[in-house]
Amino acid sequence: MPIPFRDADEIEELGTAGYLKIDTPAEGRIFRGALFLVNARGEPLEFTYNKIETPSSFLWRQDDIRRHATRRLVTSLFDTCQKTPKFLICLANEIGHDLFCNEIHVAMPVCRAGSSLESISHSSMEIKTTLEEPEPLHLFWFPEQPGNESLEHHLLNRLISAGMLLEPFERALAGLREVYPSPEDHADSGTEEG
Repeated sequence: MPIPFRDADEIEELGTAGYLKIDTPAEGRIFRGALFLVNARGEPLEFTYNKIETPSSFLWRQDDIRRHATRRLVTSLFDTCQKTPKFLICLANEIGHDLFCNEIHVAMPVCRAGSSLESISHSSMEIKTTLEEPEPLHLFWFPEQPGNESLEHHLLNRLISAGMLLEPFERALAGLREVYPSPEDHADSGTEEG
């Protein structure tokens, strides 16, 4: 007779968190993006990726190229993703507040995370919170921060307590480098070709 048990973690009930990663290699013309979904244990559930080559025209301002490429990448990732996360997390130095406050509207909370408040532009439409440990991390929520008793809040707390709030961005970048290698990726890893 099998041993009766119940999974105390109830991971399925908490749902998934989506990590939106945008990477711009040094030459600046190719933008790589990933939407990486994980459960409350940080286990990978889905990895959606794409890349976009930007125009090299004198008619474009540099900020407009970045905003345009980011918007196109994000919408392509959303179109391809098969699961719906409870919330999205992105890095504030990669995604500006305008993207989700003004240009793309999603039916879930979006969190932009950043460690240096002075270098992060934010909107009055975002709700700011700060995690103090181990280092101050500023979270900018739009359209609102998940309520204290919500599944989203419990999922976020599980990821924070496991030290997984920002770690999935590293795996997403590793995945992007695997599917879309570029010359500077080899330089970053310290490997030499000869």
